[in-house]
Amino acid sequence: MSNRLKDAASPYLLQHKDNPVDWWQWGPEAFAEARGSSRPILLSIGYAACHWCHVMAHESFEDAETAAVMNELFVNIKVDREERPEVDQIYMSALQHLGVQGGWPMTMFLDTEGAPFWGGTYFPKEARYGQPAFKDVLATMARVYAERDPRIVQNRDAILSRLTEKARPAGKVTIGLNELDDVASRIYGIMDPEHGGLQGAPKFPNTPFLELLWRAHERRPRESFRNAVLDALHGMSEGGIYDHIGGGYARYSVDDRWLVPHFEKMLYDNAQLLELLGLVFNATGAPLFRERAEETVGWLLREMVTDGGAFAASLDADSEGHEGRYYVWTLKDILAALGAEDAEFFARHYDITPFGNWEGVSIPNRLAGKERTGADEVRLAMLRDRLLKVRERRVRPGLDDKVLADWNGLMIAALTEAAMRLDRPEWLEPATRAFRFIAESMTRGENAERLGHSWRDGRLVFPGLSSDYAAMVRAALALHQATGEAEYFDRAIAWSSAFETHHAHPEGGYYLTADDAEGLILRPDSTADDAVTNPNALAARNLMRLAVLAGDGAYLARLDQMFDGLLPRAAPTLYSHAGLLNALDTRLRAPQIVVVGPPGEAADALLAAAFRLPRVDVVVQRVSDPAALPAGHPAREKAEAVAGVAAFVCEGTVCSLPVTEPSQLVEVAAGGLS
Repeated sequence: MSNRLKDAASPYLLQHKDNPVDWWQWGPEAFAEARGSSRPILLSIGYAACHWCHVMAHESFEDAETAAVMNELFVNIKVDREERPEVDQIYMSALQHLGVQGGWPMTMFLDTEGAPFWGGTYFPKEARYGQPAFKDVLATMARVYAERDPRIVQNRDAILSRLTEKARPAGKVTIGLNELDDVASRIYGIMDPEHGGLQGAPKFPNTPFLELLWRAHERRPRESFRNAVLDALHGMSEGGIYDHIGGGYARYSVDDRWLVPHFEKMLYDNAQLLELLGLVFNATGAPLFRERAEETVGWLLREMVTDGGAFAASLDADSEGHEGRYYVWTLKDILAALGAEDAEFFARHYDITPFGNWEGVSIPNRLAGKERTGADEVRLAMLRDRLLKVRERRVRPGLDDKVLADWNGLMIAALTEAAMRLDRPEWLEPATRAFRFIAESMTRGENAERLGHSWRDGRLVFPGLSSDYAAMVRAALALHQATGEAEYFDRAIAWSSAFETHHAHPEGGYYLTADDAEGLILRPDSTADDAVTNPNALAARNLMRLAVLAGDGAYLARLDQMFDGLLPRAAPTLYSHAGLLNALDTRLRAPQIVVVGPPGEAADALLAAAFRLPRVDVVVQRVSDPAALPAGHPAREKAEAVAGVAAFVCEGTVCSLPVTEPSQLVEVAAGGLS
């Protein structure tokens, strides 16, 4: 027996390659071993940037005595949740059905066919705080399994029944704009009026909730909803969850005021926040949001670009065995780096205190809200640059450099949209470079129409997941809108076709796994949001955009079929389906801007104004000749009657009169909200 992780591509699995545990990677060989030896399976799921995963690894998986017990009693499988999210989704759902709050590391006990019968998250090496010692858990689970304890069968059957249970519409579920407004009002009621974001701790960015509130304000202007979004973004952007020295947002704050982050940085969080920052900057003109967007992109391009040009998955919370060590400062550190006068100035503005603001050290933040002049900000920016150079000499947190197609798709789309919203056209180059890597290195099939999920060290996890198709189609459509290049639209069409072929659910929506993927105990088809907006929601927004850009009603029919199947499932738990509700809002009122006329300064000015509209999911289309619009397009007849360059604002089957001045475009689009 031996540890089989040394040949893994995943950085998380490679972190465990020297454990004395006889780890297997997920696959049929591990299950064959379980059946052949009649041992149950211990499934351990985590990810590279997970602090408590590291703690459990150090305490138990690196301990020879604990490993010997694991090896004797179980077939041990280690899974990277980011590399195999479909596996994670199944067993996280099972854990929650057991009444255990989900989290990572996840520790599940399975029978030899993969059916779960018990589980938990982190278990300490020694019993404490009411938690059993991990070795005691191992011995108990192995004993009850060997004795065929009837509770094992009962748990297994109950869990499998609930996992495979599908919500069936007992009748037509109607969710429209009134219901969306009602959900927004209820979400507003649980927002933190003092610190922003949801009440309590820990605090996650929860961008789908913020987007839902913003959309409600778009539909019927309510300053309270708008301000709730701005307050949340302000708190995150001034708090310690934001890396003021190097840029980028941490995964969440452990306290209720955004001060103390869980220090890992995830690609998906920063993609979702970058998109929101650009939107609210266009709406408010507040410099803070532009600055945080630019600094976050600076971090992305400095620290997260892989050799092939795609983006890495995450940065660890830990370095030198301590959470956050890379990011925190003492007053002594600041004095040594900046000298007395500059150190005093910086410390005053960034809460660097003699005794620290967290465990004896200081997390830079600007929550105190001190007044600053323009000269102050220039001076502070120079000091941050100096501190960044000092910080770069420290031992860096681990980089999980695997390339995930879905997370890259989110960032490519966000970076593309931010480039247009913030007039930073140079950001299109890294977006197109990352897209090219996915399209060339992470696809299979005669026409590269099949996506893979995870790539590292020349190895691809294939086939891809619904999240990969949803995010990469979205990226392709964003690049098509920004550049006008047909190749991106063609790629979106091809991937959408493969997605439909291999993932479509007969009752609406999409399975997470492909129809030719490795067999699991079931095909996951969750509709609820996780840390990332559910792929069904992203796919729905893509279908709306494809329907408009292709002029093909089949996409709209598919979208309506999706909602017919998914809304009855979402109705009992609307809070966990904010992404799907946002997609429904797109279906009901997504604006389209059509710019018609020959290329040149006039068309470019109208296009630039269209991209900067403070609206979500604006579809921007450029055509030189009105005849290029589909025959039934509501703008075609009006466009044919206009000489020169004009823009039309369309919602549904109605389009505005021609707009020739960029400043008018904002007024006309805003008028459509009433």
